[in-house]
Amino acid sequence: MKLSLYLLSTVLLASCAVTVPEGRETGAQPSIFPDYAGTVIPPNIAPLHFALDIPVKEAFAVFAYGDVSVTVKAKKGSFNIQPAPWKKLLAVATGASVSVTVTARTDEGGWISYAPFSLHVAKEPVDSYLAYRLIEPVYELWNRMGIYQRNLETYAETPIIENEMTGKNCMNCHSFRMQDPSKMLFHTRATYSGTLLVDGDRIEKLNTGTEQTVAPLVYPSWHPSGRFVAFSVNRTKQGFHHNDRNRIEVFDDASDVVVYDVEKHEIVTTSVLFSPEAFETFPSFSPDGETLYFCSAPAMYMPASFKEVKYSLCSIAFDPIARTFGSTVDTLYNAAEGGRSASFPRVSPDGKYLIYTLSGYGNFSIWHEDADLYMLNIADGTSRPMSEINSANVDSYHSWSSNSRWIVFSSRRIDGLYTRPFIAYVNSDGEASKPFLLPQRNTDFYHRFMKSYNIPEFITGKVTVSGRKLALKAKKDAGVDLTFLMR
Repeated sequence: MKLSLYLLSTVLLASCAVTVPEGRETGAQPSIFPDYAGTVIPPNIAPLHFALDIPVKEAFAVFAYGDVSVTVKAKKGSFNIQPAPWKKLLAVATGASVSVTVTARTDEGGWISYAPFSLHVAKEPVDSYLAYRLIEPVYELWNRMGIYQRNLETYAETPIIENEMTGKNCMNCHSFRMQDPSKMLFHTRATYSGTLLVDGDRIEKLNTGTEQTVAPLVYPSWHPSGRFVAFSVNRTKQGFHHNDRNRIEVFDDASDVVVYDVEKHEIVTTSVLFSPEAFETFPSFSPDGETLYFCSAPAMYMPASFKEVKYSLCSIAFDPIARTFGSTVDTLYNAAEGGRSASFPRVSPDGKYLIYTLSGYGNFSIWHEDADLYMLNIADGTSRPMSEINSANVDSYHSWSSNSRWIVFSSRRIDGLYTRPFIAYVNSDGEASKPFLLPQRNTDFYHRFMKSYNIPEFITGKVTVSGRKLALKAKKDAGVDLTFLMR
């Protein structure tokens, strides 16, 4: 083992052939963007390129673990690490920490050596792909949007489908069965409206509006068996504030929760989830498929009461064999007692924890500056704020990796305008590490990219169905009508 480490070290150092000048030690760590200092990273993540926040004449960064090191010279203040030495470094440092030491020469003259920072390399990998929608940060008008997938082990981004293929209509709510890229769905709206459900090579278009429901289906959650998908049915409206820190207001004036039977093309529900007395939304199945989590608020007159609507986090039993629901609703977070509003419940695949969002009111928390992530311990029913990853701005929509060790969530912490995806490690005790921004090839990417990342979802591989096939199905197929059954 020592011989292999020595040989690897020789290869890495020989590839750089750089001598780092000695600098005056400052005792302080460098200010960098993105801020990767002190984070826990996957052993299969793409190189974490970063830039110094101050102008420099020259700079070097030395990445080291034991006898292995990689030296990178900055270009215009940015450190770009080659993939091959990066992968080799992470491979030998898995389960340990890489030390990063930056030395720089500023305009004021002289070399400065900053205190090193660490990158801890987790033993558990992250799912290899991330799916998301890219959209301008407004929701009334758009020119181009699409659903994309990013290889987290490289910087390669490819479209799953873009709305240029379907008359520039809206498309949203992509969802996968247990992070499986071969079993997914998403909605198209307006022109060529419907829900496209993908099961391997089979693509089906669904007409999800019925006489009994107030709108087509939205906000999906797959049952682990793949036989069912829970949806909410929302009559959603939006407005814009002139003098409120929350620029956009999205609200429902009616909503219910239903379960779609994939095999029978039938919607089933119960009066507990389908009542004019309450706004029910954001369903989410447990990984064993026997519990359905959702959010619920007493129905109010809208929009006059939009700031008074506060959603509780609830659960109800579900029997996938009989397609029936329990008669008792459990309240896991009581909005009347807690004073805030819950949204987006998501259970870890190991069934131990549930992460949800709390904000001041309403259910569209991705536009509420006070939105924070909370973690529920399912075994004992206790909740806590995830202070280790929350920020002063929006922290909202989130999803789990298939091994329950990584989460990705949307945050506006950089500039308050655009949502960007942040990734964080969660250990077996439910404690999260400092989150890091999705790495990009260019360190100034997020300063010039004018779209928001919407609904980030981990997937275990690449979606292989072609966008052309999806578009043809949306445009040419009349769609399958659904039936409705109240249990």
